[in-house]
Amino acid sequence: MSNISGIVVMGASGRMGQMLVREVTAHPKMKLVGAVERAGHDWIGQDLGAAMGGRPTGLFVTDDPLEAMAGAQGVIDFTTPQVTVDLSVIAAQARAVHVIGTTGMTDADIEKLDAAARHAVIVRAGNMSLGVNLLTQLTKQVAAALDEEFDIEVVEAHHRHKVDAPSGTALMLGEAAAEGRGLDFKDSYVAARDGITGARAPGSIGYSAIRGGDIVGEHDVIFAGAGERIVLRHIASDRALFARGALKAALWGQDKMPGHYSMLDVLGL
Repeated sequence: MSNISGIVVMGASGRMGQMLVREVTAHPKMKLVGAVERAGHDWIGQDLGAAMGGRPTGLFVTDDPLEAMAGAQGVIDFTTPQVTVDLSVIAAQARAVHVIGTTGMTDADIEKLDAAARHAVIVRAGNMSLGVNLLTQLTKQVAAALDEEFDIEVVEAHHRHKVDAPSGTALMLGEAAAEGRGLDFKDSYVAARDGITGARAPGSIGYSAIRGGDIVGEHDVIFAGAGERIVLRHIASDRALFARGALKAALWGQDKMPGHYSMLDVLGL
């Protein structure tokens, strides 16, 4: 196999999609071989470079992911849950590494991804950042070290256009906290509070979401005890860090056995 990996970018017109296109194009071990958008999108049939406001590249945007993945080694997907689930079947048929940064997935969606992962490599994470994945491990360790005298809250902030809340990263951090403390994630989950809620239930993990402006992504995990607080924080200031993590995952998955992996696997954490 060539040492250059052919990569397809899903949702190529979006902010993340265009960032991925630029990062793949600049990567020495990758070649952009496909750019996919939804049927009916204005970019369909256009030269990708021209559509992005630059020089023509000779690569035309398509609405057919199967055609785009012919001969590709990987597909990077920051789209929507339904698109991601449908694509997982196609990626498995193509034996392409499917890197998923899509958030808002349900348990039913994940079960379908698990089925596809029996035949191909899927790398899925609520956040592709190295820093966030380190934060996840720290959250698990701190939660394990502190007892229920320390309440746990996850606070996240994103740009005004984000459609799901809490963020996939916030849920990933909450899952790590619950695992560290030996709690059931669903039983401990408390969404944003409103009205007369009563006292906080012991063992609960709360989530709050802020939406505004062009915030790339900020996450705090707060451990609040009597007279003291521990705050673990990650601030993303450049969306490119998520793209670079996704590219790292696409290369990592090339020689792996079929399975449903995470960025913790990629990073060896």
